[in-house]
Amino acid sequence: MAIGSKELTPSELDTFDEERLLEELRKAKEELFNLRFQSATGQLESHGRLRAVKRDIARIYTVIRERELGIRATPVVLDTPKAEKKTRAKKAAPAAEAEAEPADAEPAKTEEEAE
Repeated sequence: MAIGSKELTPSELDTFDEERLLEELRKAKEELFNLRFQSATGQLESHGRLRAVKRDIARIYTVIRERELGIRATPVVLDTPKAEKKTRAKKAAPAAEAEAEPADAEPAKTEEEAE
């Protein structure tokens, strides 16, 4: 990659999840807007930055589209200790509800069955 942000290389974008990609896309579009505004008012110092930001936007769109088509794999999110605790708590909650309801209780009858 000759031009563009150093932190937005294709290999770096592969590690981003969907939310992070969309956030980077939003930031790049906002930067492009500001650069165009500076260019129109004659305040832009680096015209090459316009080209770099456009390429970053195109690169992000490419990664998003390749993921939609299944060409590029979506990164696997590793569970952190905090996420494991939340997952365990969610798994334990249905078990607690099942214990609260007696096993020999009959299921509620619908209106059709009651007639």
